[in-house]
Amino acid sequence: MKAELIELMARVVQVLQINMRWMTWNLFLAFIPLALSVWLFRVKRGRSWVWWLGFLVFYAFLPNAPYLLTDVIHLIDDIRTIQSVWMITLVLIPVYFLVIMAGFEAYVISLINVGYYLHRIGKSQWIIWMEMTTHALCAIGIYWGRFLRFNSWDFVTQPDALLTRGVEEILGKQPLVIIAITFAILVGLHWLMKRVTLGFVSQKSKSIVIQPTNMNTNSHNAG
Repeated sequence: MKAELIELMARVVQVLQINMRWMTWNLFLAFIPLALSVWLFRVKRGRSWVWWLGFLVFYAFLPNAPYLLTDVIHLIDDIRTIQSVWMITLVLIPVYFLVIMAGFEAYVISLINVGYYLHRIGKSQWIIWMEMTTHALCAIGIYWGRFLRFNSWDFVTQPDALLTRGVEEILGKQPLVIIAITFAILVGLHWLMKRVTLGFVSQKSKSIVIQPTNMNTNSHNAG
């Protein structure tokens, strides 16, 4: 029994070590658009050619954040490898959940920052259209990445192949169905996570405002 447990633990560690390589890399790619969204949309600056270049890079890398949702396919393979209900439930699933949700949260915050920018320049009515357009573009980007194995930098290294093969592939019936399902998932999950995120930020802001008030009241009574 002890030997079997040690063997199982060794197998779990081996699987996690293998996964940590691509998980770390994919999270790095997911946080690139998040960092760019802060620089582009939270810091007040003019829209110079550098800003527009950063904007293009932002949208080129943005699909990497929700792309992590598709990494759940690796979980299926890992479950077959480990074959232990307890290890799968207590170790594997929580690790996958945290990584996937971290990537998608980067996506949500990035779009919140874009919405903040649109609101700041008086274009609040564009926010919903921006979100829908972004979901559609990211659904296409996720398909390109998962099924055609294109990367964000292929916009620079092989733009011809990306546009010709990429456009040809997505015009088929099956790709359109996959892209439509991906779009629906992005819309629904983004709607939920956006409200959770904004609710958390709002609650935190209220607590920060209330706390100094209470401290001042206590100080006054003590005097």
